[in-house]
Amino acid sequence: MRPFLATCLGAVCTAALALPLAPTAGASAAPVAAPGPAPAAQRPAPSGELPGSTQSLPVAVLGAPAPRPDARDATPAPAPQSLGLPARAVRPFSLLGVVWDDAAAELRGRVQVRTRATGSGDWSGWRDVQVHNDDAPDLGSAERRNGAVRGSTAPLWVGDSDAVQLRITPDAVRHRARAVLPGGLRLELVDPGEAPGAVRAAPADPPAPLTSEDTAASAANTKLAPLGATEIPALDQAASLADLTAVEGAPPGHTYVGPRPRIVTRAGWGADEQLREKAFTYTRTVRAAFVHHSGSGNDYDCAEAPALIRAMYRFHVKSNHWRDIGYNFLIDRCGTVYEGRAGGVAKPVMGAHTLGFNSDSTGIAVLGTFTDDEPPQPAVEAIARLTAWKLGLYSVDPRATIKMLSGGGNRFPKGTKVPLHVISGHRDGFTTDCPGVHLYDKLAATRRAAASLQGR
Repeated sequence: MRPFLATCLGAVCTAALALPLAPTAGASAAPVAAPGPAPAAQRPAPSGELPGSTQSLPVAVLGAPAPRPDARDATPAPAPQSLGLPARAVRPFSLLGVVWDDAAAELRGRVQVRTRATGSGDWSGWRDVQVHNDDAPDLGSAERRNGAVRGSTAPLWVGDSDAVQLRITPDAVRHRARAVLPGGLRLELVDPGEAPGAVRAAPADPPAPLTSEDTAASAANTKLAPLGATEIPALDQAASLADLTAVEGAPPGHTYVGPRPRIVTRAGWGADEQLREKAFTYTRTVRAAFVHHSGSGNDYDCAEAPALIRAMYRFHVKSNHWRDIGYNFLIDRCGTVYEGRAGGVAKPVMGAHTLGFNSDSTGIAVLGTFTDDEPPQPAVEAIARLTAWKLGLYSVDPRATIKMLSGGGNRFPKGTKVPLHVISGHRDGFTTDCPGVHLYDKLAATRRAAASLQGR
């Protein structure tokens, strides 16, 4: 059993959920006493910030004055049985997660939420939020040097909602021991907004001009698709081999490249390019692929996947304080592949997906949670197609094993040479359940399928 971290939220360790909070900017202060819809006149006005917005709510203390919305308190203190937020109306949101100040700290406990569907007034049951979010920038990387990176749970997709309730029960309390929790706990509520250009004042309005950030993100793929393209088209194997000129530094003369899958670009899923840091970061090459589940739940349909990705992107940047979305690629339940972190899908973009092993690797997240549920077959097949192409660009056999140098993490100390499968699950490099036992069990077959697609 790992030791408890000696940190706690100073005045915000609580045992119940009945105290109304002070209002945040643009959010209603009134608690929701019953599961009926709030009158329309009392509902908060939608945010004018597009595409998307984030509400950040400090966790309250039962029976104590509500903290200011900008409060930060990382003073260690003993924790009672539980803490959280009472039911309350908020601006509409679709994804949530809990963050805390110290990225190295862990929230050892159970986090549960219930939410109210916008318009219907129907409350969900209590849902668990995946506490251990082990996707993160490497220790010592430029992404972490300013010290602003936060710890967090995995984000949970809840659909369009206008009220929320939160409870956190520390593990120590559940075992009748002293409880300690990370400092600065906050509940983040994310509205993904509409995709840019999806809503206009009139049909005759011209599309918004591309920003310099839009142009840069799209230009990183211009050898694969025109500037501003919303997708990179699929290619057969012969065309993919002929297209190796799109890869800077790809080994010459190799023939084992899988057919390129169709990839929805950042423009295609509606990324607000002004959220991220402008510069792109690259590693030397791509030697491995790490497979993840996003931990965001399975309660979404494929039409919602772009909004889910926009919300996750905002959560990673605005809530976690990363430079961009963490994953290099994302795959939805229908098998659609999406471009993740900006910099070019064929290039060795440095992600923030597998703490300790982000260098010389690519991170692929299947949208969903596969601890208890089977992953959809189209998503599993898409992993094979994507890895056959991406690893093939760098002349890597998906069936191979390699040794990678750990950058530091909870499983392998920094500097350790770790033998890994070229296609590994997140748990192979970090002590975590990710990508869920049911998806992890598919990886042996995925390696064989990817190699076959490469013609091996």
